[in-house]
Amino acid sequence: MMLLTKEFTFDAAHKLEWHSGPCKNLHGHTYKLHVTVQGDLDENGMVIDFGDLQKTVEEKVLDKLDHSDLNLVISNPTAENIAVWIWKQLKDDLSLHEIKLWETPTSFVTYNGD
Repeated sequence: MMLLTKEFTFDAAHKLEWHSGPCKNLHGHTYKLHVTVQGDLDENGMVIDFGDLQKTVEEKVLDKLDHSDLNLVISNPTAENIAVWIWKQLKDDLSLHEIKLWETPTSFVTYNGD
């Protein structure tokens, strides 16, 4: 089995109304997303074509989240809840291994469906 990862970015705003700090106010991030799929090599020596992976992530995730107010899409859009939402959007179309979502350059969450 092999793991294959593609990196994506999207820009979105959110607020955490329950938060006692500045995250209570509407603010934006440039999120970085790694989608890792798993599988055996096919007859062409590939797990999945990078273009097919990109198309799926764009249609299922990026088209809905990029330049959006995440509060209108995801209830309580913490990095953790965004990662779970992304997983649910992709799990039926891809053989997911894990996703990693960076909210800032130094802060990220890893989720594998458990």
